[in-house]
Amino acid sequence: MADKLDMKSMNITEDNVRKIQALFPNVVTEIMDEDGKFKLAIDFDALKQELSNDLINEKQERYQMTWPDKSKAKLLANSRISATLRPDKEKSVNFDTTKNLYIEGDNLDVLKLLRETYLGKIKMIYIDPPYNTGNDFVYEDDFAMSADEYSEISGEYDEQGNRLVKNLDSNGRFHTHWLNMMYPRLKVARDLLKEEGVIFISIDDNEYANLKKLCDEIFGLENFVTTLHVEMSATQGMKVKAAQNGNIVKNAEYILIYSKNGSKNIARKVLYDYRPEYDEHYSKFLTDKLELLSLKDVFSQQFPSIQLRNLADMYVQEPIFKKFVIDNLDKICADDKVTGFELNDCDIGKVTKVVRNNKEYILFNNGKKIRQLLLLKDSFGNCDDFKKSYGLRKIRGDWWREFYLDMGNVSKEGDTVYANGKKPVRLMKQLCDICTCEDDIILDFFSGSSSTAHAVMQLNAEDDGNRRFIMVQIADKIDYSDKDNVKNYKEFGFETICDIAESRIIKSGKRIIEETGKDIDIGFRVFKLDSSNMNDVYYNPNAFNQSMLDMTVDNVKADRTPLDLLFQVMLDLGVELSADIVEKTVNGKKIYAVNGNDLIACFDNDIDNDVITAIATEKPLYAVFKDKSFATDSVGINNEQLFKTYSPATVVKVL
Repeated sequence: MADKLDMKSMNITEDNVRKIQALFPNVVTEIMDEDGKFKLAIDFDALKQELSNDLINEKQERYQMTWPDKSKAKLLANSRISATLRPDKEKSVNFDTTKNLYIEGDNLDVLKLLRETYLGKIKMIYIDPPYNTGNDFVYEDDFAMSADEYSEISGEYDEQGNRLVKNLDSNGRFHTHWLNMMYPRLKVARDLLKEEGVIFISIDDNEYANLKKLCDEIFGLENFVTTLHVEMSATQGMKVKAAQNGNIVKNAEYILIYSKNGSKNIARKVLYDYRPEYDEHYSKFLTDKLELLSLKDVFSQQFPSIQLRNLADMYVQEPIFKKFVIDNLDKICADDKVTGFELNDCDIGKVTKVVRNNKEYILFNNGKKIRQLLLLKDSFGNCDDFKKSYGLRKIRGDWWREFYLDMGNVSKEGDTVYANGKKPVRLMKQLCDICTCEDDIILDFFSGSSSTAHAVMQLNAEDDGNRRFIMVQIADKIDYSDKDNVKNYKEFGFETICDIAESRIIKSGKRIIEETGKDIDIGFRVFKLDSSNMNDVYYNPNAFNQSMLDMTVDNVKADRTPLDLLFQVMLDLGVELSADIVEKTVNGKKIYAVNGNDLIACFDNDIDNDVITAIATEKPLYAVFKDKSFATDSVGINNEQLFKTYSPATVVKVL
């Protein structure tokens, strides 16, 4: 008999119980659930004994971060939902061929639905969540509670109404809702990251300290990489006056970085900033005969009339020296330490070229150790800074300067006006460039106007990559009482933030192709979070009596399409939502083939033996039907036998 699909989000609790069972079989027991069925459960007293000789009681002080309703936030991260993602082909672009996704809906529910399918598959997550400033953003950005509400859940009063703590203005009611919003989302997001995956989170002073502690707990303190300081404003305009009045003005926002596997080496390439002065480490000159000479000596021989000075001064003040440098980028070099080579790999005082692992090294033996020669051409050219200066570069650290130069036009980037916390494409592109390549997946589940999607497409055009994006954004309504919104959005018929973002992806994608001529994926499949495709009887058959079941012809909701069902099945079976889908017809019945023969499904009614045979002969990994699909009871019975005959390895499922 065919198995029935679960059609719910991943059961993370059961998965965790199995992991504990593998480590400590003796702590797992059985209990009876509310339906009278046995299920596995953890004996926590036994688990405590396994994990520590020194048990911590509930009242014992320990280092921890806590807040009211934290336990509920943890439960929320693991709780299951009966929901689905419904495709919207009309709003999609290149639906049949694109590998990009745009999902409209609450990001926590969306993350739960994605968890099984994209478990351990996302290389990079970037989010720009609400900063909890109390400002009137389109996002629900003010998570402050009332004093009464905070007192009720925080236990500030005992059962007799006696005050337990002082009710100070600095208490945590302002931060509590924000923490309860962020905790479950980050908890689920961690599961989606690849082992070498990285998450970047933008934040400012309001919640930096809380976010750092939150991420230390969820991702692990040992997985903290660094905090980037991004210069988002200059001391100009009103800030000059504030500074003159004694204020230390704010110029930077932060980006917290955590890796999944604890590696600090997350960068696949080095980013550079422009430096106006010459780097004096590049003081050697390598001739065509592999002779290593002094740069000053070589230059003075060619230009004896020019007085030799500090190389940095000469580069700035002597046009002839600057031209000499640019003309000899492949000969001017610096020496640096190198590992993995012995002194006998080249003769003393000689330069040798060695190839290892498809990489060429230029080595010099100074008699004491092997030094590597670094050519100036490899660190000279167009920089990653705003100026795109053709000059010398310096390696960037955690201070990312001059991004305020983008802010004058950032609201209109992507040919789409959006002023609410929009991040510069240049910033997003450089974050992607640090740690992603080839066909990596980048997720942004607070995607706003989709600067991240724009950046992914731009970067793919620049380095011929095939990165894919997944954007998630709740479909907040546009407030048309705001005159700026009327001016900027009403003529386009936009109703939600998602409409703005989808328009921005379309416009920016077209412009990128026009400007670069590159054939990149600028499409996206649109999905909308909705209630499950299945009627309640599917999940709670015990709640229906026999007369009600007799009236239930189908356990699928009447307004749901076969394509709706297909994508819910794909989520349940762990098939990516960007998978190739081919439609074909057999005996008048529509059949969907996903990723070749990974999954073949038919949700039409009155399916006969010929249709089942046609599917079975394709030998799919999974075959899925509706429970009410079969033309007769005998066809349903024959279903199992036909697959045993033609494709015994196929897993047959029914809705």
